[in-house]
Amino acid sequence: MSATRPAVLDAPGAPIYLDCNGTTPVDPRVADAMAPLMLEGFGNPSSGHVFGRRARAAVDHARAAVAALLGCAPDEILLTSGGSESNNHALKGACWAARDRGRHVVTTAVEHPAVLEPLRWLERDGWETTVVGVDAAGRVDPAAVAAALRPDTVLVSVMLANNEVGTLQPVAEIAGLAQARGVLVHCDAAQAVGKIPVDVEDLGVDLLSVAGHKVYAPKGVGALYVRRGTPLENLVHGAGQEGGRRAGTENVILAAGLGRAAELAREDVAAEGPRLAALRDRLAGVLRAAVPDLVVHGHPTQRLPNTLSAAFPGRLAASLQAACPGLACSAGAACHDVGAKPSAVLTAMGVAPEIAAGTLRLSLGRFTRADEVEAAGRMLGEASSR
Repeated sequence: MSATRPAVLDAPGAPIYLDCNGTTPVDPRVADAMAPLMLEGFGNPSSGHVFGRRARAAVDHARAAVAALLGCAPDEILLTSGGSESNNHALKGACWAARDRGRHVVTTAVEHPAVLEPLRWLERDGWETTVVGVDAAGRVDPAAVAAALRPDTVLVSVMLANNEVGTLQPVAEIAGLAQARGVLVHCDAAQAVGKIPVDVEDLGVDLLSVAGHKVYAPKGVGALYVRRGTPLENLVHGAGQEGGRRAGTENVILAAGLGRAAELAREDVAAEGPRLAALRDRLAGVLRAAVPDLVVHGHPTQRLPNTLSAAFPGRLAASLQAACPGLACSAGAACHDVGAKPSAVLTAMGVAPEIAAGTLRLSLGRFTRADEVEAAGRMLGEASSR
């Protein structure tokens, strides 16, 4: 599929962008889908006149596109402000709806703060959380999750792909074990959607979170899949938008952006995965040639095709970043402070603090070129040798 590269990536002095797990550039085709609605889609989607119907059609189209990407029905898609809201709604809403049946939740040690922090908030209101550890590759054992289930467990939350090291979790197996015990399953798929095929029926989950800005849509929009019949209390109360599940007039422009991004992801994901994996492996090869003691984190095969988490022993990630102003990447995760203490994900994987301190996350995307991968590898290799 032909994709026009955003001009900002080729502006004079622009660094090579390898932080697509932090956020993706808005695809120009997504921007094109949003632009007309800036002036023409101003109507309230709940209004019955022509302007409202025009806005409603745009929102409905977006919802259907997200549903098609995830393999579900449009009425199972709840439009949100992003991954964090989707996670909060899934976790809090499912727990509140099941409060009379139990107050225990199971999750893993490598979840995003957008999952762990809502669970800590629920703990202050009487819920209990069991956090299951992971192996050295960052992967959780489904049997360990099953062993953590109790008669009062109401929810299991397991991410599909880790945002730092890219490791994929055995979500489908975990979902089968949990649901056999009558326990709902939530999956934070923010980092996976658009990078690998994601089908809610194949996964068998009840709730699944999507973040628009990880899939070439703007920030501020996302989605929550809610399987029909799943009990879920509202997070935002007010009028009856989103089928009565999320109050507030829908953001038509951002919804259209998410919808177009979902269409593009559905068209592209099968071919894009192998392309990214080849570029990622080439980057790792260039780095290993320059840094023989390079350490690569994550599962060797069960990981995102675009993600390379690499440690430069004896170096500090921040120093490497400072020495490479021509490269945009992250030390750990871009969405929370990892400078003050070792990455919680790497710590859970048993990575030594001195190795964690020298870890960079290099995440490729739709607009990454082979020559950029080669240049980034050389740049980091030279900085490491200095």
